[in-house]
Amino acid sequence: MREFAHSLTIAAPPARVLDAFFDRDALAAWAGVARSHCAPHPLGSYLLEWPATEWRDEILGRLGGTVRGTVMEFVAGREIFIADASWLPPDGDAIGPMAIEVTCEPHPGGTRLRVRQSGWDGSPRWSRYYEVLAAGLTGALEQLRLYVEPQVPGPA
Repeated sequence: MREFAHSLTIAAPPARVLDAFFDRDALAAWAGVARSHCAPHPLGSYLLEWPATEWRDEILGRLGGTVRGTVMEFVAGREIFIADASWLPPDGDAIGPMAIEVTCEPHPGGTRLRVRQSGWDGSPRWSRYYEVLAAGLTGALEQLRLYVEPQVPGPA
């Protein structure tokens, strides 16, 4: 099994952080999602869509496309578990199934966010997918941090 795992501390309450994984405007702001339908309850759908890039990866083709999965567990302000997730790229076959786990734990000054995505079939496409995912999702999670942390006004 191969996985992407990342954690960071965010100066915001756990509920605000986890809600940003379901809110359409938040997903657009921090993850660049063009459209989404995310239902925060067990057996809810989790669908994210990005426009196709003009740039083509030599193995994956164009990036963008859709991630779809099923919310299996949802604990408000604490965690979500999405099963049977797949990435449907603009070009080529889907990559999946995968599992996505997001946990938010209270931490001094805010929240400790942990994101883990796992799945694997041993192919070169999966290897390249994880390389691209690591760079893209790490940057997106930093944008999430900036999005949910309170803005401190600068000097007037």
